[in-house]
Amino acid sequence: MTDSTNTIRVVIPLTIRKRNGRSKILPPDEVILRDGRTQDPHVLRALARAWNWRRQLESGAASTIQDIAAAEKVSDRFVSRMMRLAYLSPEVLEHLVIRRAPPALSLNDLVAVADQPWAEQMEIVFEAR
Repeated sequence: MTDSTNTIRVVIPLTIRKRNGRSKILPPDEVILRDGRTQDPHVLRALARAWNWRRQLESGAASTIQDIAAAEKVSDRFVSRMMRLAYLSPEVLEHLVIRRAPPALSLNDLVAVADQPWAEQMEIVFEAR
């Protein structure tokens, strides 16, 4: 068993609604979008998949990345690369998911930023314009 004092839990309040037959993640009502820009749905989907895969590994629902890759019908390399998104700083996640601030980077570059220290991620993700 893990010690709860070493656990960090990130809670992101989301609303999921069906629009045109597709699920859409909506921010809380009190959030105001800046400059009318919206988040790329591919970024949100990638973040959701990464967190889901991380939860599967932590809970024991999947024992390896290869198990997840086989279930998702993707390569294990893709799963391991995209899972890095689950390790972005809480501040970056808040801006991406709740405030819907679009990143200044592509999704592949965003994956690479997850390897950076949390203190540096915010500047890299949103100031690289």
